[in-house]
Amino acid sequence: MVPCPTPRADPSSPGEGEPIVDLNCLDMANQTQVSEFVLLGLSEQPRQQQVLLGLSCSLYLIGCLGNLLTILAIVSDPHLHSPMYFFLSNLSLLDVCFTSTTIPKMLLNHLRGLTTISSSACLVQMYFFIAFGAADSILLLAMAYDRYLAICRPLHYLTIMSMLRCALLVAVPWVLANVISMVHTILMTRLSFYTSRIPHFFCDLNALIKLSCSDTHVNEMLVLVLGGSGVLVPFVCIMASYTPIAVAVWKVPSARGKWKAFSTCGSHLCVVSLFYGTIIGVYFNPASTHTTHGDMAATVMYTMVTPMLNPFIYSLRNRDLKGALRKLLSHNHLAKPL
Repeated sequence: MVPCPTPRADPSSPGEGEPIVDLNCLDMANQTQVSEFVLLGLSEQPRQQQVLLGLSCSLYLIGCLGNLLTILAIVSDPHLHSPMYFFLSNLSLLDVCFTSTTIPKMLLNHLRGLTTISSSACLVQMYFFIAFGAADSILLLAMAYDRYLAICRPLHYLTIMSMLRCALLVAVPWVLANVISMVHTILMTRLSFYTSRIPHFFCDLNALIKLSCSDTHVNEMLVLVLGGSGVLVPFVCIMASYTPIAVAVWKVPSARGKWKAFSTCGSHLCVVSLFYGTIIGVYFNPASTHTTHGDMAATVMYTMVTPMLNPFIYSLRNRDLKGALRKLLSHNHLAKPL
């Protein structure tokens, strides 16, 4: 990534020498590379920044603890080695990776009194942020498909959700997400920037595109095209899958069972809507509707809040998983007859 050169006054008038050049952005050839970017953080107010950093640290630690416990409980209990928990453990792993691409670096910079990130580290952070975020989004679609089969086609569930199909439904999100991320990262290396100050707490794709003085039409178009395939399509399909699920649940004869099912599905829908809604608000709304504070708040929601909520919504409301967690924490799973 290279900076836009400092504009030089052109002494010649139009038609009498060199053509008039764009004073905001010149040719990238033979320019010095950007060595580092400055991350302005969550807020420009120091006191507010301290509060937000403390909140971010708390959300990160709670989310990581919940997700790691979920993974350990599923791995340690043979009764949970089923498709639903296989997907859930992968979602927990992705959530830990997703939050770990941004928050530890932000906290480390604060502790060291720094606000900078090297250009290469910025690209690496952006790559993994997009990769883990897109994989998270597509995996939620696979989980919705699994839930649809379990509720609407229970007699065929075990036949359809074979071990191979489960593996494919987890592998596909990882592969697609890395392809999407690679395309964005490669295109980002071709851009020039008029400033190295990023008004964000990490190297966000949109923030970097806005700082560029190069032609970003291709980048912006691919945000919509690739983002549509990685975010909009899964979101629409997930919402559509809940229609037959709601119909099936409505037919449950027990009022208590019906209420429990609707409560579970409702909490899932709330978290899914929060995750996708904030991403859509940041990346797919017209630029005229964006504000720095609004985008920052939405970003905090999908990067910190929803990964922290997922283990509580998907795991702690599940009786089998709560039992496995109790066994894990009490070390009963290690108690064997001598």
